[in-house]
Amino acid sequence: MSRRPDNATAIFEAQRPRLLRLAYRMLGSVSEAEDVVQDAWLRWQRYDRTDIQSPPAFLSRVVTRLCLDAMKSARVRRETYFGTWLPDPIAEAPDEAEHDDDLTLTLMMALERLLPLERATFLLHDVFGVGLDEVASTLGREPPAVRQLAVRARKHVQEARPRFPVASDEGERIAAAFFDATRQGDVQALSRLLAKDVVLKSDGGGKVLAFRNPIFGLARVLRLYRGITRKYGAVSLSSFRPLRIDGLPGYISRERDVVQTTALEIENGLITRIYITRNPDKLERIRTLLDAAPSTPH
Repeated sequence: MSRRPDNATAIFEAQRPRLLRLAYRMLGSVSEAEDVVQDAWLRWQRYDRTDIQSPPAFLSRVVTRLCLDAMKSARVRRETYFGTWLPDPIAEAPDEAEHDDDLTLTLMMALERLLPLERATFLLHDVFGVGLDEVASTLGREPPAVRQLAVRARKHVQEARPRFPVASDEGERIAAAFFDATRQGDVQALSRLLAKDVVLKSDGGGKVLAFRNPIFGLARVLRLYRGITRKYGAVSLSSFRPLRIDGLPGYISRERDVVQTTALEIENGLITRIYITRNPDKLERIRTLLDAAPSTPH
């Protein structure tokens, strides 16, 4: 009797998008997530799969453990990172955005404050729906300990969740208004868009000009943009495209040769968080989106 063909490739490829989402949420880096999933694929090929009851659970376990190993070196690199670190931006068109895991960039930043095991527990259980007993097996911990990890992680993340999620069309409108106000240096318009406790974070990675430290509060953010306008006048932008950045309203823009993403956290009609990513190492995929469908500022 001939042996049935091994469908290992089909099984893995069916899980690849979910594994990439898991690895990215764990690491905050697209390239590192891809490396982890590729490593999982190599291990999957070599592994004796005859006794695997649930390939999705097995692969999630492998990817999670690889991510936990990768996080050790990632945290060391972030300790020496120049300026503010932000996760690699994931951009989607507003009408194509998926919300399978409901994790915005703001919540990704909240996850950065968790211990690695807390982060893994929250993602596996609360985001990807893995049972706590399976999470305990994945992490090599007893179920009661994992339940405590889940409670602590959930508390931190819930504190960061917006109480009033913004509707997609309102988010697009506010993002466009913010873009116009910053491009034109209209501080009065900005003052009407920003919350009093607004925070601006900018990631240049030491490669391009960016604000090294977070800017806190309406007065300081307005002073910053007022100073930019005085020094440079109206910002010259050659391209603009509205997108959702890690689930938040935002856009990609280009100033001369510098591409950046801007993502906005919005509550009660006002912008509470501004996340600007300018590090070119994090924008290679984003740049292709802008080049593929360039548009002039409106």
